[in-house]
Amino acid sequence: MPVLRWLRRHLIVIAGLLTLAYMILPNIVVMVFSFNKPNGRFNYSWQRFSLDAWKDPCGVADMCGSLSLSLQIAVWATVGATVLGAMIAFALVRYRFRARGAINSLIFLPMAMPEVVMAASLLTLFLNMGAQLGFWTILIAHIMFCLSFVVTAVKARVMSMDPRLEEAARDLYAGPVQTFVRVTLPIAAPGIAAGALLAFALSFDDFIITNFNAGSTVTFPMFVWGSAQRGTPVQINVIGTAMFIIAVLVVLAGQLIANRRKNNARP
Repeated sequence: MPVLRWLRRHLIVIAGLLTLAYMILPNIVVMVFSFNKPNGRFNYSWQRFSLDAWKDPCGVADMCGSLSLSLQIAVWATVGATVLGAMIAFALVRYRFRARGAINSLIFLPMAMPEVVMAASLLTLFLNMGAQLGFWTILIAHIMFCLSFVVTAVKARVMSMDPRLEEAARDLYAGPVQTFVRVTLPIAAPGIAAGALLAFALSFDDFIITNFNAGSTVTFPMFVWGSAQRGTPVQINVIGTAMFIIAVLVVLAGQLIANRRKNNARP
């Protein structure tokens, strides 16, 4: 039958679209309920349309403070993990040294290990060192957690690079610094950017590792978890919607820039 033939030809596309819709559905629910005005403390059922939460997104005490703290930690964790991860990735790909294979295997442990195990291990380390739990312990824990993801993303990009491009730069009398800045870094930039974005998302969203190593410090995920016990304010949905829209705009901007570069590169 024509319908069955059409379904067979487009089965992969249909499955992909359904999967994408399934992934986006929770974000749509959060977006819709950011315009809700519940009668009680819990924003779990639709009552009536309202823009009150959007007009006063910081109307809930301490929410914007925890959001600002999470953004600060995510930014610094992204910087630290990206710098260290990029250097580790270049070292693992470009250099031969003892225990290189073992280090390659150890890099994947934080990604394969349950977060609660890593969180408890870091907490034990900080307590044995006598460190005071707070901003700095969260930051160190997030850098340790995000490092493996950055290394994996940058390493995949560096491995796909053509070494003849760098050799051509050296043949044209470019020094090591010029070769790195003008040839190596621009080629590796997409992998570094991907690792940085992944690190930022993981750090901002993390709850388990943060909860173990935060002490009395409250980040935005911890604030959301605590609020869910007493009542979920609509402003949480507003912040979630804003973050989702910003993420979509960043992805679209990156795609537009990539397409423009491809069009400009064509003869």
